Amino acid sequence: MYSRKEIFSVPNLLGYFRISLIPVFMYLFLKPEIPKVYATVVVGISSLTDMFDGLIARKFNMITELGKLIDPLADKLTQGALIICFLLEYPLMWVLMCIYFVKECFMAAMGLIILRKNGQKLNGANMYGKVSTAMVYIVMFLFLLIYDLPLAVVNTLIIICAASTLLALVSYIPAFVKLYRLPKEDDKASR
Repeated sequence: MYSRKEIFSVPNLLGYFRISLIPVFMYLFLKPEIPKVYATVVVGISSLTDMFDGLIARKFNMITELGKLIDPLADKLTQGALIICFLLEYPLMWVLMCIYFVKECFMAAMGLIILRKNGQKLNGANMYGKVSTAMVYIVMFLFLLIYDLPLAVVNTLIIICAASTLLALVSYIPAFVKLYRLPKEDDKASR
């Protein structure tokens, strides 16, 4: 399905690397005897590779269909791992985790339904999705960097992340409805 060149393109290799860093980060974070700075460095490396894979893909015209799958998958898995790790630290994180889980399941299910129905797919993240992703990354990284934030500040930041994730979910509904109503790719070609 995917060519060897596409599978082994530099941006996609960086995406695979980001995914491979997730268990490393979780191990370092969840071991109490290991200083949290190591987990923070791993997340920092993951963030840098995320930035570079996009820059390289655009600059050297290496944007691939596989890369359009790998990059957001790496983002979602990384964010999910961060949220899960912080569940142990902050009880309100359950709210964000539930909303995040519902959003990602909705996005995956609707994407598959529409792809199967008419061959269409969502063309990247919308503004609310990008803001939500950035917000979750920023807040989680802040939690990694500053371990003694007052609980009121932590809870406020979690609620802001949950609200932005919920807004992103709601913002995708009209886009999926519009895609669902489109004719099948084959039907458009025969007209």
